Amino acid sequence: MNRSKFFFLMIATAGLLASGQLAASAKPNIVFVLADDMGHGDVQALNPESSIPTPNLNRLAEQGITFTDAHTPSAVCTPTRYGLLTGRYCWRSRLKSGVLSGYGEPLIEADRPTVASLLKQQGYTCGIVGKWHLGLNLTRTGKGNDIDLTKPVDDGPNRRGFDFSYIIPASLDFPPYVYIHNGRITATSAVEQAAQPFPAYLRKGSRGNDLVMEDVLDHLLEKAVGFIRREAAKPEPFFLYFPLTAPHKPVLPHPRFRGRTKLGPYGDFVVQVDWTVGEVLNAVDECGIADDTLFVFTSDNGSYMYRLDDPQAKDHKDDPSIQAYRASSHRSNGVLRGTKADIWEAGHRVPFFVRWPGKIKPDSRCDQTICLTDFAATAAELNGGKLPEEAAEDSYSFLPYLFGQPRPTPRPPVIHHSAAGMFAIRDGQWKLVLGDGSGGREQPRGKPFARPYQLFDLVQDLSERDDVRDRHPEIASRLEEACAEVRNP
Repeated sequence: MNRSKFFFLMIATAGLLASGQLAASAKPNIVFVLADDMGHGDVQALNPESSIPTPNLNRLAEQGITFTDAHTPSAVCTPTRYGLLTGRYCWRSRLKSGVLSGYGEPLIEADRPTVASLLKQQGYTCGIVGKWHLGLNLTRTGKGNDIDLTKPVDDGPNRRGFDFSYIIPASLDFPPYVYIHNGRITATSAVEQAAQPFPAYLRKGSRGNDLVMEDVLDHLLEKAVGFIRREAAKPEPFFLYFPLTAPHKPVLPHPRFRGRTKLGPYGDFVVQVDWTVGEVLNAVDECGIADDTLFVFTSDNGSYMYRLDDPQAKDHKDDPSIQAYRASSHRSNGVLRGTKADIWEAGHRVPFFVRWPGKIKPDSRCDQTICLTDFAATAAELNGGKLPEEAAEDSYSFLPYLFGQPRPTPRPPVIHHSAAGMFAIRDGQWKLVLGDGSGGREQPRGKPFARPYQLFDLVQDLSERDDVRDRHPEIASRLEEACAEVRNP
């Protein structure tokens, strides 16, 4: 981070302290819940036409602030998680496209500060419960991808600032299917998990004898709530990062949630995610720490469910093996174009709610553009901590927005990145796609930096139907140059 950026953080924090907005709790607890593949249109607070009941996310929106223009740095999970924890775009790392497998090696550089390591320096106890998907040092047995269950996992969250960790290695459709508690695999033996098709999609691989797919979300919730209850009884502040495993594939809602909606397993799974968030909120409230806790909910990218505009097409309601909905049934990504992995808005525009009773005005909203990389700078400003030189270079605090205040200076343009490595740049109402397709799953996929580029006015055209590049060539040129400056500073 450069000196001028740090100076802004310190001035802004001092102003908030002087106004009394942070005086009651200079170091609040932070609970950050990250859903896996939840679309903008899955939440009723964002899409009133959704028939999926999301009372707890609606409650979170009513009790706090809704960001309507929040984005992940990538349209897929591993790079978004890297950006969230480091405040740095993942394309600056060795991972230029795609995601890691469950056997991937650590992606966050050993000497790179993370949100957890920075908060730890500020006196926080930091915990992670849930999906890691940023690489681990797993010990192989020498037989294919089999791992030695008895050997410690000596590189992972506990080497990246977390005091407590209870994780699965990657997405729940990636083997090895094991729980890892503070660097120790909890299973005593393993079985061979057979491959399964969508919706209960699984890859063939090793599964720990203590991991039951339908029980994973409940099990992780138990660990997360346990962490909150333990730390709430202590005087030191805590940070809990709770990356969920759902509604990502395998779409396996617990039996008690099946049939809750008329949208098949996917709709029922979203209901379970909402209930899980409600249980975390309840734990915070019951521990009496709500007023001292900044609670964030968002997703790592948009939904993987396609939208079918043909009213006669079969969809997930008709056949759960179909990974799509008719637009008349449900729009997992709302009016947004595309799906997870795409450079289109559905790939990276996500739900984003923040609650802090007594500090954030209830039922408020912010239409300013933010990115999940901004969490690092926000956490630093929240505590007045000094960010190390060159750390979190793509992070810009959104703390003033929580209190209905403008930033002293505009946030620089946000860079979006697709699964295949296609770039887009967003500045105000304008979005330039530096490629000739989705860069992800929807056809045509196109190629990064293949022309013609595409320019959209998102104020007038949120669904990205009208390419206005030929009408505004000067804006397209300006954004192209601005993207190059960010990519090659």
